[in-house]
Amino acid sequence: MTYLASCLGILIAASTGCGLISSDVAEFNLNLPDKNFSIDTSGWQINETEAQTLLNTPCGGAPTVCNTAAQAACDMDCSGVCNANQRCELLLDVGIYQPVNLLSEKPELKSINDQPVIKVTIDAVTYDVVANTLNVDTPELKMYVAPMSVMDPKSPEAIEIGTIPPVEAGTTASAQMIQFTPDGKARLVSIMSTFKVPFNVIVGSTLSVTAGQPVPSGKLDAVLHIRAHAGH
Repeated sequence: MTYLASCLGILIAASTGCGLISSDVAEFNLNLPDKNFSIDTSGWQINETEAQTLLNTPCGGAPTVCNTAAQAACDMDCSGVCNANQRCELLLDVGIYQPVNLLSEKPELKSINDQPVIKVTIDAVTYDVVANTLNVDTPELKMYVAPMSVMDPKSPEAIEIGTIPPVEAGTTASAQMIQFTPDGKARLVSIMSTFKVPFNVIVGSTLSVTAGQPVPSGKLDAVLHIRAHAGH
């Protein structure tokens, strides 16, 4: 059984009258401490000369040449692919995570330590882009929840809950709402309801670079705000 299925099973059982905070218990503020995320191009350790060589390499006869060229262009979290124009394309993986531990971050929950599940309401999930020196637009960024042992957005245990639209190069933003998937809010409620089990929030995507585009440089800093409450 997957982690999410287990959480959902507990939640369904609780909804029948077992384990939820009763209606006469005061509401708990579940606003989480800010979660900081950065996309820092220095982490890819891109060799600009080798990257430009890759982007100008034809690959129609041998697609594997792109992956070989990518290994010379950057040290980690990158790969090469042969695109529809029969030219190599550089793919840079974005994968950032922050842990959530409700028991330590919201110590008032210890007062209901005999409850396995709480009734959670998500009030808002917003983000601020507080600094941005990137010279390229970000791709659409996806937001996931996952068990603490999972840090890779590509893991099958990472459950997508929403998206952040592309952020234009050099721009900032404040109080932007994430765009939940159709069941994203329910999935976030489910994992927060089993409040004794820590989990990760992951932001992930792939930045694609093709011939004629600049090699990515700079850094983006963002802050995620999860606002919620528990109780009746």
